[in-house]
Amino acid sequence: MDVDEISEKINMVLKEIGKAIIGYDYELKLLLASLLSDGHVLLEGVPGIAKTTIARALVRVLGLEERRKYFIENTPFTGFSRIQFTPDLMPSDITGSLIFNPVTREFEPRLGPIFSYIVLADEINRATPRTQSAMLQAMQEREVTIGDKTYKLEYKDKGKFFFVIATENPIEQEGTYPLPEAQLDRFMMRIIMGYPKSLEDEKNIYKLHAYRIVEPIEDLEKIVTPEWIVEAQKTISKKILVPDPMLDYIARIVRATRPETLKSTRKYFELGASPRAGIMLVKASKALAAIRGSDKVEYVDLEKALFPVLNHRVIPNIDLVIEYGGDFEARMRVIREGLKHAVEAVT
Repeated sequence: MDVDEISEKINMVLKEIGKAIIGYDYELKLLLASLLSDGHVLLEGVPGIAKTTIARALVRVLGLEERRKYFIENTPFTGFSRIQFTPDLMPSDITGSLIFNPVTREFEPRLGPIFSYIVLADEINRATPRTQSAMLQAMQEREVTIGDKTYKLEYKDKGKFFFVIATENPIEQEGTYPLPEAQLDRFMMRIIMGYPKSLEDEKNIYKLHAYRIVEPIEDLEKIVTPEWIVEAQKTISKKILVPDPMLDYIARIVRATRPETLKSTRKYFELGASPRAGIMLVKASKALAAIRGSDKVEYVDLEKALFPVLNHRVIPNIDLVIEYGGDFEARMRVIREGLKHAVEAVT
């Protein structure tokens, strides 16, 4: 597989999903870049802006079926699982548990919905920290333990990947358990989704649904396979170059987000980005370069990846957040200004 094929196919995927999702081209590109980088995504936005629909659309274009069982080494996986997170959700409701069989008089494993290619963790901040931890451990380790047996969640040699799309509503705080920074770090990107950007986009959304009974995603066609995605992941990791000057530039930006490294950053951040953030920034930039059709990372790729990769890996200065209004928008404004300051400081 070469880079041109990856670019061509991914742009076909974007075009196909665009038939059902209008006005979120940039966000969709970031989502696919995360998938191609073998990362996970947190979609943050108010209800009703197609966060769940995006996940289901991705399932369609990959040719996966939501309820079909895919058996890999005798382990059944579904194409897509949606887990609605609530305060009473238990870790075993996600990973699975042992069930006593009165016939055999033995405990047998019942695998949970996390055994899937694509898992949608809907409103992940509504579950308790204990349940969140079970989900995030699986994301990091790519395996779960039920009883005394450990099950793998991905088999790259057989075309089985494991991709988590989590959603959050940034407005509602009552009855939620915000993810701590250490757990947010498990997500490659946090993609902030707003309302449609223009009046024309909003009208086109209404037109798309005006004369339909079923959802538009039902008409989407298969473009690539899960096996193709895994092969593309391998190609990007091996063939997309990160020139030394670009690697140096990324390292300088990440270090400039740390108040102890750059004192002027204290105005914006209480805590800067970690080396893992830099690793994720490199991987995301490589995937965006491949989507663009280039075999090496350039500034335009880094620019697109910078905010979604780092916005949840820095802690903004609370005093400046309060000065700007104290809400979610104020928090994002401080982070944007801080990242801009870090880039300007090393340019």
